[in-house]
Parts: sequence; C-alpha cells; structure tokens
Amino acid sequence: MTIPAISPSQVRCMLISRDEIALLDLRHEAVFASGHPLFAANMAADRIALEAAARLPRRDAPIVLYDAGEGLVAQAADRFKALGYTDVRQLEGGLEAWQAAGYELFQDVNSYAKAFGELVESRRHTPSLPAEEVAALIADKANVAILDVRRFDEYATMNIPGSVSVPGAELVLRAGGIAPDPDTTIIVNCAGRTRSIIGTQSLINAGVANRVVALRNGTIGWTLAKQELEHGADRRGGIGPFEGAQARAREVAYRAGVKHISAEEAAALQAQSHHTLYRFDVRDAEEYAAGHIAAFRHYPGGQLVQEIDMAAPVRGARILLTDDRGVRADMTASWLAQMGWEVYVLEGGYDRALEVAPPQVLPRPDPSHRYRRPYEGTDVDAGAMQAYLDWEYGLVEQLRRDGTHGFFVI
Repeated sequence: MTIPAISPSQVRCMLISRDEIALLDLRHEAVFASGHPLFAANMAADRIALEAAARLPRRDAPIVLYDAGEGLVAQAADRFKALGYTDVRQLEGGLEAWQAAGYELFQDVNSYAKAFGELVESRRHTPSLPAEEVAALIADKANVAILDVRRFDEYATMNIPGSVSVPGAELVLRAGGIAPDPDTTIIVNCAGRTRSIIGTQSLINAGVANRVVALRNGTIGWTLAKQELEHGADRRGGIGPFEGAQARAREVAYRAGVKHISAEEAAALQAQSHHTLYRFDVRDAEEYAAGHIAAFRHYPGGQLVQEIDMAAPVRGARILLTDDRGVRADMTASWLAQMGWEVYVLEGGYDRALEVAPPQVLPRPDPSHRYRRPYEGTDVDAGAMQAYLDWEYGLVEQLRRDGTHGFFVI
C-alpha cells in the first residue's frame, strides 16, 4: 500500500504546537538508544501486535513511523492498519532526513524525562551530596535517612547500605514515617541522576521540614567512588505522611496547572473521541491488584515520570491519574504537567465497585534486542558509567539546541 509521508519539519511543527502525534521508532530498543528524536517513542516493528492497544488507545490518533533504512516501515504500517489504526504516516526520508534537516538526536532511553530532570536541577539548584560525604555520614552514624526511589527489584539487586525502598511517587506519602524527626537529613538516591533529582525536589516542593539532598549520581556515583553496596535488602518504607503532606501535594499540583475533576467530568473527557486520554493508577502494584477503578492501567507514579515515553507515546495527549490517597497522583501530575502534558487528577471514585485483577504486564522483549542501561546490574564497566553521567550532564544544552520540549519548572 502507499503510505502517506510527512516531512521532518512538519513533525517538528506538530511537536511545538502540542498537536497529538505518536512518532514511533520501529527499530529494536538497543538500536533506538543509539539516537532518536527527543519525543520519539520506541515500538519495535515485531512488537506492534503486543503493545499497540495498551500504548495507543485511540485508533485514529496520528501515527508517524520511521526507521534508519532497515525497511521496517511498510510492514509496520500494514500491521497498524490491520489493528484498526487509520492515520498512519511515514517520516519522509526516515531518521537520516531528520538528522540532515539539522535536528537533534538523543541517545539512551527515556531521554526526555532524563533531560527534564537535568533541567529541574539546573533551574532549581536541587541540593546533592557526593558519595564520599554520604559514606562519611553513614560511618559516623549521623542522623540521616537514605530513601531509594527506584523500583523495589532494582533496590533489592543493589542499594546504599542502610537505605529504605520508597519508590518515587511514594516519597511524600511515606517520608514522614521514615524520618519523623525534622532534624533528620533525608538523602534520596536512584541509580543515576533523574529519579533522585525529581524525588529530592518533590519533597522540597511539598514543603517537608527536613533538609533533603540527593545522593549525587546515585549508585553509579557510589560505585565510581569505590564505596560498597548492599545486596538483597528488603526494607520498605511504611505509609506515614509528614504533617500537611496531602494539602501541600495538592498545592504543588495546582501550581503546575493540574486540574482535579469528578467522575462525571472524567467521563466527559473520555467521551471526547478526538483526543487521546491515558488513564493511569499510580499506586503500588499490590494496592492496584486489590481493587482499582475500571479502565485505569497500573503505572507507579515514580516510574511513570521516568518512563512517560513508554507509557504514553502520543505526545499532546491528555493524562488522567488516580490514587485513593491523592498525594501520589498530585505529585506525579505536577511533574507531568511541567513536562508539557495536559494532566488531570480524578477526585474519589473508590467508593463504588472496583475491579480486582493484577496489573497488565507487557511481555519483555528478547534480551538480545534490549538496551542494557549503564546503571543496571553489578558488573557494569566504570568507563561506561562515567560516560553515561557525562551524557546526562550535557542534556540541558542539547534541549536548548533542539528547541521542541516546552518544559517549565515551578
């Protein structure tokens, strides 16, 4: 079939105008990570049937396909058409034309979330401490609490000694229980930089009384400083908001432009069939499985901010979040709004019949096609880790050159 084409400049205009567009890179993840447009989302051609329904809920949303000359576009377009997608185009000239037009290519995965995190740090001067200083505080038994904001499985693989697992969006909900003494210094860490910057700034934005700092460069920085990691830990932070946390989280969301809506208003949003609406439950998996509002997909809030390109590849779409306690949805929404999304938080909805089912989990890609993150596992080369940090440090300048992001920082 003949596939309509759209030029790189037209795609760029759609991104700047915040029109809906799913710019899909059809290569495998490992190749995608070598370079792609800022707002491109990876959907390997052989995974379209597995992923399309969850990631592209509106069948007439504008989809633009590209590869780097591998010849993947025609077959992928056929697959989308067979699944009922009606607005499928190809990027004229593919990735080579994008680059020839003078437009930026970004490396790695979740690139625009990571670039946003660097922008937050540069504009808010998010405080951090180097690994050596944090190690000295631990050795001196100082009044500190180390909160690891990665997924629990990442934490269990390796963690800073004595740290507690508190995945990103849970921080404002749980920090008060872990560090009830306002004189306790809270140290937030992830594997590298992004999640610890966002986590640290979340607590600061929400007005926690404690001093809050990030562990600079996370477990990568810790490893490069030749500090020992702990393995197999299972410490989890219980629920314990600090005083006023719920109201302050809502205020942060308000400042970012997030709107709170009723179930009736949410239904009206869903009825607007000319807009894509993503609906996410940002609680943890156990809470979701025990009972959730129908049609909401599970995506824990901290990971949603980090992986928004994977969760919501239609740039310009709307996002509706739910959380029975409110805090996690508000904090997650505040960040997504600053990343340029139109975000809503659902008020209530848990006083009626709920669905009881585990989260939907998409099958993992073939390991040979997956990009190995430089912060994964315990056997990563030190040179690769340092190169990764150097790349992150350069993202703010690359955002400036690219000029399409539309981010703001409250």
